[in-house]
Amino acid sequence: MVQTPVKKLTFEEFLEQYPDGGIYELINREIIAVEPTRAHKNVARFLMLGFNDEIRRLGLEYIADKDIIIRTFTDAGQEQGRKPDVSVVSGSQWNSNVLAYGALIEPIQLAVEVTSTNWDDDYVDKLDEYHRLGIPEYWIVDYLVIASRADLGNPKLPTVFVYQLVDGQYQVQKFTGNDRILSTTLPELAVTVKEVVAASQIQKL
Repeated sequence: MVQTPVKKLTFEEFLEQYPDGGIYELINREIIAVEPTRAHKNVARFLMLGFNDEIRRLGLEYIADKDIIIRTFTDAGQEQGRKPDVSVVSGSQWNSNVLAYGALIEPIQLAVEVTSTNWDDDYVDKLDEYHRLGIPEYWIVDYLVIASRADLGNPKLPTVFVYQLVDGQYQVQKFTGNDRILSTTLPELAVTVKEVVAASQIQKL
């Protein structure tokens, strides 16, 4: 049996061929399905709605969304198409071309990734790509306590890591339990890690 090789796609071809329904990313020039669990979606929805409430309350010039695709680059210069679980982008950036589809090539203000079975992608590949793109703030939400002890410590606890871009380098803060998650993008946001974990609706982790 002869296998037909998978066609390697550019970022533009990925957007043109993006399948209907589901969530996909361009990884190693191939369209990869990244469909999350309902618990994962619950956490992402909780954060997106919380961000939106805060943006409205303070009249900030941001848009929070869960369907924004961004173009990133690997260290080898290869285009990737990433779809953060939650994105916060400036209104002027988003509305600069409202007739375009949802993909952006400029850095967004804030990207949130909620960890799942491919957690190392969030901690390694996406961290590197978002840093390379210049995204000012990046959250890794490890509500499942799925990463290694090297990342989470011992004992392992549900953790939110917030990376802030300072002088071109990411500086990270680690939040657990009843810690309020500190954000420079939304400095008055009053959300704790415990509340984020509870939003998953998983009774026992």
